[in-house]
Amino acid sequence: MGDMGRATDRRKVLRIDAGGHRAVERRDTLAAEEPLEIRVGPAGPGRRRPLAVTMRTPGDDLDLAIGFLLTEGVIRAADDVVTAQLCAGADSPNTYNVVDVVLAGHVPPPETDPTRNFYTTSSCGVCGKASIDAVRTRSPYDVAGDPVAVGADVLAALPDRLRTAQRVFERTGGLHAAGLFTPQGELVALREDVGRHNAVDKLIGWAAREQRLPLRGHVLLVSGRASFELTQKAWMAGLPLLAAVSAPSTLAADLADEAGMTLVGFLRGATMNIYTASHRVKP
Repeated sequence: MGDMGRATDRRKVLRIDAGGHRAVERRDTLAAEEPLEIRVGPAGPGRRRPLAVTMRTPGDDLDLAIGFLLTEGVIRAADDVVTAQLCAGADSPNTYNVVDVVLAGHVPPPETDPTRNFYTTSSCGVCGKASIDAVRTRSPYDVAGDPVAVGADVLAALPDRLRTAQRVFERTGGLHAAGLFTPQGELVALREDVGRHNAVDKLIGWAAREQRLPLRGHVLLVSGRASFELTQKAWMAGLPLLAAVSAPSTLAADLADEAGMTLVGFLRGATMNIYTASHRVKP
C-alpha cells in the first residue's frame, strides 16, 4: 500500500482481561481513517468542484479517485483523465487529503446536483444518494458473456491467500481487503482500506491505470459482505465473478443476476453459497 507511514497509528490503550482482574497499559496499532475529497473539472484556470468525500485509509489515493470516478460512471477509462494530483486541503496544509482531477475535453462534467450526493462513509458507500436508481449505472461491458470457469477448490483457497497477502490487517485487524485473482487462484493485486468500497475502488483504479480493463476472466474477492455497491463496481470493471467471505444483500444478488455475474457468498473453508450464474463454478 502506498504511503504506508499513514496507514496505521499507535495509540495507548488500557487492556483488561476477560475476568477483569488485571489491567495493563499498552500500545495498540489502529488503522488510519481520514477524509479524502475528490475534486473534478475540465482543464484551464477554473477551480475544480468538489464531487465526493470518502473516509478512507491513506494510501493509493490516486487509484481510489480514478476507481471511484470509473465505477460511478463519470469516466470510462483512465484516458478520460488528463491529470490527477494529490493536494493539501486549505484547512490542513500539511495533510494531503484532496485529489484534484482534470478531465479530458471530451468528458462531460459530472452532475453536482444536491439530489445526487456522492458523500460516502467507510461503513456505507450508498448513504446520501437520493435512491438506489441513482447508482444503478449500466456497465459498458458484457459480463454475462464471459466464459470463465473457476474450480470450487480454487475459490475455497482464496480467503486464506488474501489474508496471507494482507500487510496491515495482521497489525490492526481493522482493514478490509479486495483481491484480484486469476481463475487458477493466482493473486494479481490486492488493496486494503477501512472501507470495503474504497478497497475495491483502489483495485479498479489501479487496473484502469494499468490499461487492464475490462477485467474479463478474473475473480474479485472481498472481505466481509457483498453489497449492492460492490456488485455495481465489479460490473463496471467487467468482472464476471464476485466472491465474499460473508453474506450478500438482496440487492447485490438482484444486480448480479441482472448483470449475468456469478455471486458467491459465505466463502469459508470448503463451503460456499452460489447465488447467481452458478455455471461458472466447477465442482
